[in-house]
Amino acid sequence: MFKHSQLESVKAWLTHPAHAGLPLHARIQRAIRQLILDGALGPGKPLPASRALAKSLGVSRDTIEAAYAQLHAEGFIDRRVGSGSFVAKMSEFSPGRGLSRRDALLRNQAPNLSKRGAAMFRSGGVREQLAPRPFTPGVPETRSFPLQLWERLQRQVLKESGTRILLHGDPQGAEPLRRAIADYVNLERGARATADRVLILTSSQQAMVLCASILLDTGDRIFIEDPVYHGARKAFDAAGLECVPIRLDAQGMLVEQLRAHPEKAKAVFLTPSHQFPTGATLALDRRLSLIEWASKHQAWIIEDDYDSEFHYAGKPTACVQGLDAHDRTIYIGTFTKSLFPGLRIGYVVLPPQLVKPMTVARTLLDGHTAAIAQLTLARFIEGGHFGAHVRAMRSIYAQRLEVLTDLVRTHLSAFVEPRVPIGGLQMPCVMTCDLPERAAIDAGRRVGIELMGLSGLHASGDGKAGFLMGFAAYTPDEIEVAVKKLASALQTVTRR
Repeated sequence: MFKHSQLESVKAWLTHPAHAGLPLHARIQRAIRQLILDGALGPGKPLPASRALAKSLGVSRDTIEAAYAQLHAEGFIDRRVGSGSFVAKMSEFSPGRGLSRRDALLRNQAPNLSKRGAAMFRSGGVREQLAPRPFTPGVPETRSFPLQLWERLQRQVLKESGTRILLHGDPQGAEPLRRAIADYVNLERGARATADRVLILTSSQQAMVLCASILLDTGDRIFIEDPVYHGARKAFDAAGLECVPIRLDAQGMLVEQLRAHPEKAKAVFLTPSHQFPTGATLALDRRLSLIEWASKHQAWIIEDDYDSEFHYAGKPTACVQGLDAHDRTIYIGTFTKSLFPGLRIGYVVLPPQLVKPMTVARTLLDGHTAAIAQLTLARFIEGGHFGAHVRAMRSIYAQRLEVLTDLVRTHLSAFVEPRVPIGGLQMPCVMTCDLPERAAIDAGRRVGIELMGLSGLHASGDGKAGFLMGFAAYTPDEIEVAVKKLASALQTVTRR
């Protein structure tokens, strides 16, 4: 029979919540296996008879037999007819001679990561909330998405493609979608794209990771906006790049500072259509100056056009890629903001010489993007539904931005000043009181409100305190309730 401590160990496995999803016989089998691995049951030791162990554990004999059969199949025990079951003797392994479970757990708490792995871990990643709360930035309205239309288009794709669509897809992306994207960005963004220059990815974040890995080496310099999109900076930091911040004004990045910088860089990253987080638009003369700089120094321009569809005042300026006759610009787009985050489709329009290297590199990450979603999206765009959806959302978002602006000015004027953007899905607010930014964010979180701090987005460390308020995913009524709740929370903190 088992010793009392061994029997209690098996019982603990049976009742532990972490093992609740396992069948009963599997829990017993794994508990005995761990006793053998720890050396608590040494080689040659007899196991209790199945009937006796079943009685001790309050289970059926068949359950014990199933556990013993699996242990025997894995080589942990020997079963001898007429004699019983015994712990197997393993010539190249001495149970219990290695690290104790406690020591092993302690060592695993400090994993031996590579320098790049440690940098990625320290960054904290780019985490999105599964169920976003007001005012999580960058989240689109999904409740009004034409889901029935999408389902109908997907059924058409499945019917016409049959089982072929279940196989591996083109790593560069489905040709119909690449063609539809090229046509769209040429018409709406003034790009210079063809289907053979488009690479379909799962997200804009994947595009940034690819750019950091393929275009630059560890230690290379890259110019970034200051403040900058946090996901881009984390991708570049994790790749071991030296990020050099370039200040902004109301017309975007100060390109003359970039041109006059004493240290040369191999690339520049920017969000020229709607600068994240300020909302500034890069002026045309600066775009042309940037292109000239990149051509002269054979540097790359990484243009993130993450939400240019949502421009509320006039027509958006043509993208940098469309103005670049020297093919030094990588244009990044995504459908996460314009449609819905669960779609997981982004894309890059590449200079011709980068198409093959980037396509090969993406196969090392995930092979290809899901074909069913790609072909459904292609039909959604080709049928004019994408344009119609964007136009409808643009009107809704403009209204919600107006509502948020009025409410902030009415209820939060003692704390912040809104900086109303001309587009995008979020509004920056700058602190005008003595309340620390962190205190404001924590106060909002305690009442179910999510704010993104502004100061942490400044690489130079001298940014103004404040926060971003996403408005696109919330109705006017929801915005009003949340603003009043935030105002009450901030007043409470201030009184304390």
